[in-house]
Amino acid sequence: MPRRARLALPGVPLHIIQRGNNRQDCFFADEDRLLFLDCLARYAAESGCAIHAYVLMTNHVHLLLTPDAGDSAGWLMKRLGQRYVQSVNRRYQRSGTLWEGRFRSCLVEDELYLLRCHRYVELNPVRAGLVASPERYPWSSHGANALGRTDAVLTPHPIYRALGRAAAARQAAYRTLFGEDLSDEALDEIRRATNGNFALGSERFRDASAAALGRRVTPGRPGRPRRDPQPDGEPSPR
Repeated sequence: MPRRARLALPGVPLHIIQRGNNRQDCFFADEDRLLFLDCLARYAAESGCAIHAYVLMTNHVHLLLTPDAGDSAGWLMKRLGQRYVQSVNRRYQRSGTLWEGRFRSCLVEDELYLLRCHRYVELNPVRAGLVASPERYPWSSHGANALGRTDAVLTPHPIYRALGRAAAARQAAYRTLFGEDLSDEALDEIRRATNGNFALGSERFRDASAAALGRRVTPGRPGRPRRDPQPDGEPSPR
């Protein structure tokens, strides 16, 4: 069965997960992470992708970005993967693939869902038990979004900018979002949408995305569709 094409719409944010092959490590030293971020900043600019949030874990990466065009994110991930893997293979005298064959992604609605994905991404090290709070993890966007540290990778989304008129006000408002963990329901919703290549948002957003793409953006019904015969021999309406 052919794989479903990824959902992508110009100007609509995407949450992306790229895992190491067989969930093996993809970063082995701080130098690797610095190289990855350098490549991410370069290829994001060249591909037309604005990066809003990220986290580099040991064996996977989360990105929250907005593409200028439908193929921008795919181009970014292809170039990023090629350049990073070539450098890592040379550095460690290894060969072969480093990443899973396909990254996972979902469309993300603005407003409530975008900031929820910000929290999902930057709280990943806390959920993994690596740090007690997100500001203690050096390899994420939290230091810039919450504390004002300079980060050449990032382009703030208008929803983030709307948190405050001044940078300090935005950062303070952003920090308040991390006062409590995401609910299990919110975590499951983000994971299902990302792993399934669906749209994450309200029913109105899902309907609009499906209409724009001309295809399904939500999980389908399991099994074959039933065709119950009617007395006149026609299938029943569904």
